[in-house]
Amino acid sequence: MTGNHRNSSITRRRALAVTGGTVAAGGLAVTGYQSAFADTTEATATASATSTGACMTLMSSVTEGPYYLDGALVRKDITEGKSGVPLTLRLTVVDATDGCTPVKGAAVEIWHCDAWGYYSGYTTANPGGSAPAESEDGSTANDNTYLRGYQIANANGVVKFETIFPGWYTPRTCHIHVKVHTGGEKEDGTYEGGTVNYTGQLFFADEIAEEIFTLEPYAKHAGTYTELADDMVYDGGGASSGLLTLKAVHKADPSQGYKGSLSLAIDPDAENTGAGSGGGGTPPSGAPSGEPPSGAPSESASPSASASS
Repeated sequence: MTGNHRNSSITRRRALAVTGGTVAAGGLAVTGYQSAFADTTEATATASATSTGACMTLMSSVTEGPYYLDGALVRKDITEGKSGVPLTLRLTVVDATDGCTPVKGAAVEIWHCDAWGYYSGYTTANPGGSAPAESEDGSTANDNTYLRGYQIANANGVVKFETIFPGWYTPRTCHIHVKVHTGGEKEDGTYEGGTVNYTGQLFFADEIAEEIFTLEPYAKHAGTYTELADDMVYDGGGASSGLLTLKAVHKADPSQGYKGSLSLAIDPDAENTGAGSGGGGTPPSGAPSGEPPSGAPSESASPSASASS
């Protein structure tokens, strides 16, 4: 992989344009999103989780990492025009303390880096290795909101997101951050109140991630990629540790996208602070302070018509 990293500040403000090992349950990502998941059997995920008569192990909680921001928008498509291999996520929230019954109304929040390792809100943080500046991606994504969002679980505990396959940053493996909230409500286009019951990360099989990273635009980020076995957060526990089930939309052409799925077995009565195991890692330079940057969306931000559920 080749590419030149420019360690320069981003001054532009672009307009918001929203136009696992062993696994337990799940599904995967997309070529053109529309054909991602047919809603034929929404109850299938719940049935598969309980078919053995015993519920799966509680998910392993880990650190929320240094890139969390409040005020993400409630929306299905979080790409905002960011380029990359399409990924459709289907996540099913179930109650591990009650026979894996679906947790209707749970708010699932995800956030992850773009194809070159940059997070919205922290676009000047060096992802390690050699990569173009985030401003060179050519998209119209909002620097403070791209690749972040909430979805509210339906009666079967299911949420779906349309996004792109994440890139990587030193010293972490490829991952997506996730929180499950209950007891709050949608307000002003975001999710307010309630309790965080689970903080975790979703992971990708090495062979799939490494193949993706040979494609454009990922190939412009050169450097040493951290495999699952060497990651500071992933503990090797398979699905209960966040390892996604992945399926290529077209086996012969990975650039057409993937479908990823997982059941998130939580305790809806538990509260999680986001300070779980694993340090989460920070880039070699320009590491964020953990506080939202100036201009980041606030909890009362008005998302406009682009925030769709």
